[in-house]
Amino acid sequence: MSILQHLDQLTSAPGEYAVQNFNDTKRLDDWIMPKSFASPDVNDNLEKDFRNSIMDVFITGQKLSVSTPEHLIGRLSSKPKEVLEHISGILSTTLSDDAISGELADLVGFDDIEIVAELLASRSYFVNALSGRDRTTFESSTSEKAKTGAVVASLAPQDVRRRLEETLRANASRPLFTGVAQEAPEVLPHVYSSSMMQGGSLSQFGTKYARPLGTTTHDHEEYEEIIIPPAKVVPPRKSERLILVHELDDLARGSFPGYSSLNRIQSIIYPTAYESNENILVCAPTGAGKTDVAMLTILRVLNQHRSPISPSSPLHASIDRNAFQIIYVAPMKALASEIVRKLGKRLKWLSIQVKELTGMGILSDTCTAFIVTTPEKWDVVTRKPTGEGELASKLKLLIIDEVHLLNEERGAVIETIVARTLRQVESSQSIIRIVGLSATLPNYLDVAEFLHVSRYKGLFFFDSSFRPVPLEQHFIGVRGKPGSTRSKTNLDRVTYEKVSELVQQGHQVMVFVHARKETVKAAQALKDAATIDGTLEDYNCEEHPQWSFFRRNIGDSRNKEMKQLFDLGFGIHHAGMLRSDRNMMERMFEARAIKVLCCTATLAWGVNLPAHAVVIKGTQLYDSAKGSFVDLSVLDVLQVFGRAGRPGLETSGEGYICTTEDKLTHYVDAITSQNPIESRFTSGIENALNAEIALGLSLGDVAEDPRLGQKRNFLVMTAARRLASAGMINLTEKTSAFSITDLGRIAARYYIRYASIEVFNKEFKPKMTEADALSMLSMSTEFDQIQVRESEMKELELLMKKVPCDVKGGTDTSQGKVNILLQSYISRLPVEDFALVSDSAYAAQNGGRIARALLDIAISRKWASVALVFMGITKAIEKRLWPFDEPLRQFDLKAEIIYGLENSREEYSPAELASMTPVELGNLVRLNERHGQALRNAARQFPTVTMASSLRPLGSNVLKIAISVTRNFDWNVKVHGSGEPFWLWVEDHEGIEILQFAHLLLRESTNSLDVNFVVSIPTDIPPPYFTVRFVSDRWMGAEDELHVSLDGLVMPAPSHGHTPRLDLPFLSRSSLCLPVLEDLYSARLHDFNAIQTQVFWSLINTSMNVLVSAPVSSGKSLMGHLAIWATLLLHPRSLVLFIVPNRTLAAQSLLDFRVVSSALDVTVELSSGEGCFSPCRTSTIRVVTPSGLLEAVDQRNLRHANYPSVVACDNLEQLDATYELSISLLRHTTQNHPTRYVGLSTSLNDPTDIASWLGVDPMALHSFRPTDRDQSLTITYQTFTIPHSAALFKSMSKPAYMAIKSVPSRESTIIFVPSRSHCRTVAQELITQCVLNTETERGFLPEFVPSLYIEDSSARLQDPTLVDFVTRGVGIFHSGMSKADRNLILELFAEGVVRVLLAPRDACWMLPVRAGAVVVMGTQYVHLERDGSGPQLRDYSLVDVVQMQSRAVRHDAPGHFFLFCQAEVRETFSKFLAEGLPLESELLDSSVFEKWYKQRRRDGSIRNKQDAVQALSFTLLARRLVTNPVYYDMEAGSQNEVLSRIVDRLEESIL
Repeated sequence: MSILQHLDQLTSAPGEYAVQNFNDTKRLDDWIMPKSFASPDVNDNLEKDFRNSIMDVFITGQKLSVSTPEHLIGRLSSKPKEVLEHISGILSTTLSDDAISGELADLVGFDDIEIVAELLASRSYFVNALSGRDRTTFESSTSEKAKTGAVVASLAPQDVRRRLEETLRANASRPLFTGVAQEAPEVLPHVYSSSMMQGGSLSQFGTKYARPLGTTTHDHEEYEEIIIPPAKVVPPRKSERLILVHELDDLARGSFPGYSSLNRIQSIIYPTAYESNENILVCAPTGAGKTDVAMLTILRVLNQHRSPISPSSPLHASIDRNAFQIIYVAPMKALASEIVRKLGKRLKWLSIQVKELTGMGILSDTCTAFIVTTPEKWDVVTRKPTGEGELASKLKLLIIDEVHLLNEERGAVIETIVARTLRQVESSQSIIRIVGLSATLPNYLDVAEFLHVSRYKGLFFFDSSFRPVPLEQHFIGVRGKPGSTRSKTNLDRVTYEKVSELVQQGHQVMVFVHARKETVKAAQALKDAATIDGTLEDYNCEEHPQWSFFRRNIGDSRNKEMKQLFDLGFGIHHAGMLRSDRNMMERMFEARAIKVLCCTATLAWGVNLPAHAVVIKGTQLYDSAKGSFVDLSVLDVLQVFGRAGRPGLETSGEGYICTTEDKLTHYVDAITSQNPIESRFTSGIENALNAEIALGLSLGDVAEDPRLGQKRNFLVMTAARRLASAGMINLTEKTSAFSITDLGRIAARYYIRYASIEVFNKEFKPKMTEADALSMLSMSTEFDQIQVRESEMKELELLMKKVPCDVKGGTDTSQGKVNILLQSYISRLPVEDFALVSDSAYAAQNGGRIARALLDIAISRKWASVALVFMGITKAIEKRLWPFDEPLRQFDLKAEIIYGLENSREEYSPAELASMTPVELGNLVRLNERHGQALRNAARQFPTVTMASSLRPLGSNVLKIAISVTRNFDWNVKVHGSGEPFWLWVEDHEGIEILQFAHLLLRESTNSLDVNFVVSIPTDIPPPYFTVRFVSDRWMGAEDELHVSLDGLVMPAPSHGHTPRLDLPFLSRSSLCLPVLEDLYSARLHDFNAIQTQVFWSLINTSMNVLVSAPVSSGKSLMGHLAIWATLLLHPRSLVLFIVPNRTLAAQSLLDFRVVSSALDVTVELSSGEGCFSPCRTSTIRVVTPSGLLEAVDQRNLRHANYPSVVACDNLEQLDATYELSISLLRHTTQNHPTRYVGLSTSLNDPTDIASWLGVDPMALHSFRPTDRDQSLTITYQTFTIPHSAALFKSMSKPAYMAIKSVPSRESTIIFVPSRSHCRTVAQELITQCVLNTETERGFLPEFVPSLYIEDSSARLQDPTLVDFVTRGVGIFHSGMSKADRNLILELFAEGVVRVLLAPRDACWMLPVRAGAVVVMGTQYVHLERDGSGPQLRDYSLVDVVQMQSRAVRHDAPGHFFLFCQAEVRETFSKFLAEGLPLESELLDSSVFEKWYKQRRRDGSIRNKQDAVQALSFTLLARRLVTNPVYYDMEAGSQNEVLSRIVDRLEESIL
């Protein structure tokens, strides 16, 4: 083998770097024989070579490579041509080595990173090598490599030797076997990129993505310019074709008018957008048609909610607009308005209304199917469970435009609404499609995963090559310190140079500035520079054929600057111009009658007016939200660049952004998508977490999610601890459970930051003046962005002198500035400075919202004085009216009327003005009668009310204040709308504490409202009076107060009639001494309980009248039954009357008696009035209702009647007028007959008068407290401050679910809701909560229940809508159901198949089952008056609540009772549930009593006053009038005295 062959083998790896031809071999021979070299330089170098063998070449090769930079040329030759050009451009700049080293490392790659230092060490050599004489060599080398697969570099001797060295080193380091297979990069089907780098190419340091290939950098004395060429178009794939519009169905075809086909991007996305429900992320350049992609997804929703129609019907008639909701989230209000206009126009033919919901706007019609909003507004809306918040319940499509805003400060809001939507999908098991529209961004895979977009089906990425008009981007960084004169001069100069160059090429240019005044200044600067440069004629457009026409039109404008600039070829455009002037400028520029248009960014957002080139002059703009100058957002830059290039008219466009040198890299990286999109959520995690807790989130939802990592758990708990320290949530550290507080709920509702709540906690006091309140409001962190500027000081000082309240901090602090601006806004003071105008608008917009939140906080803390202050401030900001101003300013009255009213000699209230005649009012304001009539109409429409009160003592220290509110104003729908909200509260005599409050609504049909407040009265020193305050929620000055004097108030004496429960041994069943009864009750009774044992002797072994007042389910009814049976066994053929309050209880009592009656030969019958006292052949029990008994005892002749031996009065706690009157008359009738009276009731707080009324001896009075029950019953109260609404029940659903889970898994739960309609909605909410927490569709259905059994049981239901509930272990029970369904539900509940049973309030008396837990969801219900006066909100009666409580009392297991109620009534319920119910006579409030009295006077039964007093002495009323006279509006006195006064009243009513 020759040496040549040997070297050939050494230098050749299999298939690569082989010696290809003789010339290469010759060069290798020449290296072996140095004498053949012709170049003396080379020979000299080789003579110095000390290596004597091939191995020496390998061993010392690295030393040689350091000294000669030429060896790097070959390594660089393998790089793409664009990369080499980019490297050359970087090396040729004047930037320092440190400045360009990172960029070079990104370009050469990690494998060749060691050559960066050598490139920097020999910059000039490589600039020449890469861009000069060796360019041809590089190109030929690269092309040859592509053809042959081999690397053929220069054939110079040095290159041959270098190639040999490199090959030897590579072979020496190559392992024999690698055994490693490299994974191929993932290929995504819908990623279209000219660079073919799916997923983006990160730099070696992972900090950013590489700049586009072909980017060049140019240095100038005044600026540095980076030029990014247009991207190369990605060739169409074989499967691509444009979708023609005529191929679409009728719905889609009609929504694309004027289109012949969809564009390339839209055609690619069409199958996914219109033919599937996949979530979509579309990343495409501005102007690529993303809005039409959104339109396709909108049409998909419409198509899915169509119903069959006849062929002759219009298409829009088939769409069910109430079945869905579409939300389009646009980044800013201007774009939202544009979307509303464009899409509204295109969907009008389908009768789809598109409405805007932004800023402080409120959606009047929640049935609107398509709403365009902003991220912040949608966040606010979805925090509300009802009202606007109900929009989310029907949401089917959420479109988020400009998703790349995730990378900016507002990104936290976008993350919040997306996360909330995904949680709604999970909780409601509904389908909500999410569509994200974005500019091109590098880490689109991360964003797709966040939006739950499938990377294979719903991810679509199109790089800048898909732009309709290719865009060449110029990034210019002017030199000089930012804000310096040099920087400004250079900015003006470079702007002129670029604009002049473009104009000379015949192009139109739009120059974007960032303030309205700057538009004129920029145009003037360009004109002046062109004049100096002698190029002003280039801008002239007089040769335009329509120039004269436009010149005449512009002559009608009053804008002088616009006229002057038009003659020179310049135009201006900003939002401060008249709409007509802006339209004129747009038409002229579109017609090319203007060459340069200086405008603000509103033109880019609001109007589609393209130009060949756009120039952004400067990137600093004033942000009123932050109160300082900020960088122009990337979103704005992209939007402006989107205006470059005129589709259909030009083949290219140019975009220039002129910024400062220090911001150049930022904008290049941001616009070219070099910086990955990162989350900003942690910056607002406290606010987001608080909002979610307010909507029902608990840590259990977080901790049970296995996908959450420790970091996220740490973030959540850290934020939770902060919220807990601020009092916004309750946090239990041991269980890591949290729940919302009133403060947190208010913060979530009004969008108040956590940091602001911390400030309020420090500053909020029970007593504050208006100045104090405004000062605290101004400290809110929402105003942190407003900064004090030196240029504004003088104007702020002038304003401070004019405002009415003192300003703490003056003009030197931002808080003082906010305070001054708020007061100036309310006072309608003019503000001159433009920045101050923006700050004032921002302060007013946010001030009203924050003041509302502070008002709610004050009311929740029951601070009367400060609540009234904030009520005034809130309305002052909303109405721009101070409390001391004329309230009729709130009407649209003429200025001269208001002037005359304010300057009249005397002040008149609106009520006083309403009582005057038009003539009098005209004279008052020194005008005519017509003006007086207008003033009178306004005064009569001003909301005023009349309040009246009455005191109703309910115990020795509990007082009910009954308030009647009567409307005293004329209703005008245009003025008052559908309702007038107002606050009504009772405050202490010092005006510091709110004792009770209510938020009510006056409607047009409402004439009066009755409201009851229950307050505690100190027994030692009662207050002199209470104040009842009426305050309108909307109208300034619409308020009133009523002093309720407590002088002379006589409260009932404390009751001492309660019987202590004795610790007695339980009596056995045999104590009855009646074997028959003992046998009959052997299955139900073994031993008597403690209360039964204590009352046994009185009831069974004596004939005394007895009253047993005992806790629910204590066995008192059983003892009453035994007393009846004992009487009938000892006295055959006796008559017993068993009186119950209503027919439902009568039917239940009949069933109970008939179980035993047949064995004792006793007749049990339901009696009406006629046969109540008829003779009986056998022992008889007659169950009768009070109305039937009243009819019976009201008969004239009862002398020969069969008087009962025993009268048992059951459920006396339900005593009403009919019940009392019937028993009183019966007592009067049987006063000379030995009739025994047995009274049974739940625990009463004062049973003494009831016992006296029934003739019960104190020895036979057994009154036990509710706490004396034998059974274990725990009572849990949970209060809410949300008014009675759907929102209240949504917030209750989570606590109700937790209550269900608090009992053992095999225990059942009964839930009481206000009405039948609530049963289904609450049932669905509970099932949703269960599915979320258990991740199973079985809901509450126990595991032991077979599927087949539940299917068979469900098939028996007559109402098919109940099946979905029953199959998930939830039942519904109410009187509106069929009897068969009710019985089946009860059967399944008894078997444990149905674990949760929902029933309305009124079903508590007919429900025969008990449960381990009873939950009362709310203690208020809506009552509809028969007179059509509108719905009224009423409280549950205490009797109803006690009956509901009884369903949780069981003899064999403990029970749990959960009462969810309003915060203000908790004390009332807890007091009476612990001490017993109050019981008063209702005779005086009933028409039954008055009617009876009139009849008795007519028939002569009552002949005179003495007869009337005698008859009334048998009533409970007679006794309560003496004990509690104030309750009946009577003065204290003896029984005969007070009854005499009652008779006098009755006599007056007859007359």
